[in-house]
Amino acid sequence: MYGYWELGNGWWAGAVVWGKGEGVKVEEIQVDPPKSSEVRVKMLFASLCHTDLLCCDGHPLPLFPRIPGHEGVGIVESVGEGVREVKEGDTVMPTYIGECGECANCSSSVTNSNLCLTHPLPFDGLMPDGTSRLSKAAATTTTTTTAAAAAAGDPDQKQMTRIYHHFTCSTWCEYIVIDVHYVVKLDPRIPLPHASFLSCGYSTGFGATFKQVVICKGSTVAVLGLGAVGLGVVEGARMQGAGRIIGVDINERKREKGLVFGITDFINPSTTTTDSDSSESKSEPDDHGKHNSNNNNNNHNKASISEMVKELTGGMGVDYCFECTGVPSLVNQALLSTKLGIGTAVAIGSGNEKSGEIDLVPLLCGRTLKGSIFGGIKVKSDLPFILHKCINKAKLNELGLGAEISPHIGHRPGKGTRLSYVCAVKSDWTKMMRVTLDRARILVKEKGRAEFVRAMSKQRLTELNTTDCASRILSLDMKQPGA
Repeated sequence: MYGYWELGNGWWAGAVVWGKGEGVKVEEIQVDPPKSSEVRVKMLFASLCHTDLLCCDGHPLPLFPRIPGHEGVGIVESVGEGVREVKEGDTVMPTYIGECGECANCSSSVTNSNLCLTHPLPFDGLMPDGTSRLSKAAATTTTTTTAAAAAAGDPDQKQMTRIYHHFTCSTWCEYIVIDVHYVVKLDPRIPLPHASFLSCGYSTGFGATFKQVVICKGSTVAVLGLGAVGLGVVEGARMQGAGRIIGVDINERKREKGLVFGITDFINPSTTTTDSDSSESKSEPDDHGKHNSNNNNNNHNKASISEMVKELTGGMGVDYCFECTGVPSLVNQALLSTKLGIGTAVAIGSGNEKSGEIDLVPLLCGRTLKGSIFGGIKVKSDLPFILHKCINKAKLNELGLGAEISPHIGHRPGKGTRLSYVCAVKSDWTKMMRVTLDRARILVKEKGRAEFVRAMSKQRLTELNTTDCASRILSLDMKQPGA
């Protein structure tokens, strides 16, 4: 009736995290049919976003068990009552925010907010009706039995453990059920592996350059963190005519990646070196009344990110600085990196720490600090525009060349090496496979498990040769419908 592509006895694989800080585990999950205004989607690709790793650590709320994942693309397998926006067989992208077009936020030309009041960003891990569509047959945990099964008196009906969604979806599962207001139909011309990145990371950075601020031709921009979000910022700033784009990252390998997307300068704070011939520096008071002299700038051992950015800009700072790492202390550095009186810092990244101290002096000196979610993009009004831009112009291929994960992921000092998710996959998309804690070694078969574990345990993963990897996209290794 619902067109199942069955796994085993009609259940499907999902990557479940059972507790804070625990690795994900592939389980057989029951995914309920869609209810009214809902669709069930067969996932084809799901990207790994830093927010998903935070989810495994209980961010923003410690809701467990839970299936992470909020980036991905898939095919509509079935639709619930009243759904008219999409039909079975449509290729769609799940999103974690909605757009009704009518509420105060959606319709206002003044606030220009992308946080819909009718279809808000959910944090409770449940569908709009307060229930979950994900569950697993219970073992010894607290369980519930469905009312329908109890009424039918089915003695074989298994007791089920409810599994929380991640925001609106949970894309690390072979099937998801999502409210149709959080779904965007895709242009068939865009490659699906690339589209997966556009459902959050890359689009977040790209959109912030024209939705959160207005980058004029010749503007100066700094980007803290050159992951998918940061590279989206770089591309967006370049396309809008920024005259100088300074990329900042402690991963030296991001230098080459950033140059491909359009950075003009690169700063590695861990080595305190820059990639510019500029030696301009002005001796003028900073926000605290101190002086930035040539001698101070040449003392690289004590240089902060903001000082290095100012060194590259003749002591002035940049017009716009985008903080894409989620490290609270870098928000202040982003502010201080901007121009006195007129600079704007945009906080995009999210981290485990929900709060941090903000230095009021830069704000009192006329700078602006803005927060951003999904880059200010409205999923119905703006996302199709970005998708169209990316079909022919954006360098999405470059996002995946040489898959990388942060060296601290999965490593617990004194407890050996533990891999939560590894998203380095072979360039042949037809051979992409599901990757989890207990199967990570499959991906590094050609490299050798010992070499991989040694690099991971020494936090030197970036030294591993991954040039044969095409993307950090996680495939659920499923056949196309009808295959």
